[in-house]
Amino acid sequence: MQAFTTLISTAAALTDKGRLMANVDTDMIIPKQFLKTTEREGLSTGLFYELKTTADGSPDPDFVLNQPEHQNAGILIAGDNFGCGSSREHAPWALLDQGITCVIAPSFADIFHNNCYKNGILPIALPIEVCEALAEQTGGANHRFTVDLAQQVITTPEGAEIRFNIDPGRKQSLLEGLDDIGQTLQAAPSIDAFEARRAHETPWLPRSRA
Repeated sequence: MQAFTTLISTAAALTDKGRLMANVDTDMIIPKQFLKTTEREGLSTGLFYELKTTADGSPDPDFVLNQPEHQNAGILIAGDNFGCGSSREHAPWALLDQGITCVIAPSFADIFHNNCYKNGILPIALPIEVCEALAEQTGGANHRFTVDLAQQVITTPEGAEIRFNIDPGRKQSLLEGLDDIGQTLQAAPSIDAFEARRAHETPWLPRSRA
């Protein structure tokens, strides 16, 4: 998993009729027809497919991620309950394939929230009025935000600093680029010592398979 330390990037705000979109579910993030693969590359094709394409499948120029100034945004700003719906892990995979490694919203669905941490995406929960204020500053290619995970601070294009909270354990895992497997492997010496001791003390028991 790629470590998350400091992100300096433009941001894209997911809006509908001028308001941040709430209840964006995982089927909206990546529709079911794109779930036929376990490969993580290429999933950005399906990211927000029904929002970013017109009826004939051509790109909708009004969709934020189709606009030149937002195509390379590494930060997505949305409304309440982002990532609700099914538990599909393809949703954070598709965001990552797009280059989005930080999502800011007032709240997140639990499973999506957990899947973000497991894949190197930083989900930041902030009050709706703060999210709306950040969305107003996403103007263009020169409107860059800085997300400093170590200091837990977002610096806006205007220079304002906004602090955010994060669980200390999850913060450390992101900083070190450790997913669940990586965290387990940190204990490899202890696991090997246990297996060696068990083999000596209880030789009649089957050995664990690597």
